[in-house]
Amino acid sequence: MSLYYDLVPTGIPGLDEVLGGGLIRGGRTYLISGETGTGKTLLSLSFLINGIYKYGEPGIYVSVDETYDQLMNGVRRFGWDLEALRENGYMEILIPEMDIIEKIREKDPITIAKSLVYTIADYSKTLNAQRLVIDPIAPLVTLEKDVQVLREYIRALVMGIEKEVGVTTIITTEIPTGAKVISRYGVEEFLAAGVFVMGGLAQTTEGDFKRYLFIRKMRWQAVQPTILEVEIQPKMGIVVKGPLKDVHIPFYALMM
Repeated sequence: MSLYYDLVPTGIPGLDEVLGGGLIRGGRTYLISGETGTGKTLLSLSFLINGIYKYGEPGIYVSVDETYDQLMNGVRRFGWDLEALRENGYMEILIPEMDIIEKIREKDPITIAKSLVYTIADYSKTLNAQRLVIDPIAPLVTLEKDVQVLREYIRALVMGIEKEVGVTTIITTEIPTGAKVISRYGVEEFLAAGVFVMGGLAQTTEGDFKRYLFIRKMRWQAVQPTILEVEIQPKMGIVVKGPLKDVHIPFYALMM
């Protein structure tokens, strides 16, 4: 456990015990990465929603690749009422303009990042937010020419949030299917104080399939790399069942 930092409990059943209490409070960024459909959004929303219900800590959710209606429809089917939390002043949901990638290409990416930082900071002060999620950290693009531009944008955004907003932040990034990497743009993991990799399905020696979460890095906390079994449960989100043993996980999946 950490002896020198105030910790923010995630509130996710089974996870805080492994983390020695939670994540470092204020001005720290944590990365959740994984292929599409592995539960990154659910894990990050679990962090926000548990913060509200269990600890009375308001939060901000920034949805980069979904419209407001798409997000609301998805969480409503899952059993969460984010609109009620928003109306009662516990959560703010920000949806950047859908053409943000074009703006990043056309203008200085650092200028665009600073603009978003100031917007988040204003909402954070109004809400007295303690938690922030940006899902995903940058628009998903495939053009090679965009990668360096987005790296500059991500670096400016993360560093700006840590300095100007000062909340505990989770960012997500999607790993291309089959790629032997931790993050999409090759910079997110270096900026993060901790890295969680949401895996697909691991097969046990009995032939069963289990979802897993790999804690790969936790800076300034005595947390060893650990593979945890997780379940997705309606109205609860991600639930950690405990260490995952006697399973076959490809070596490259743990070294990404």
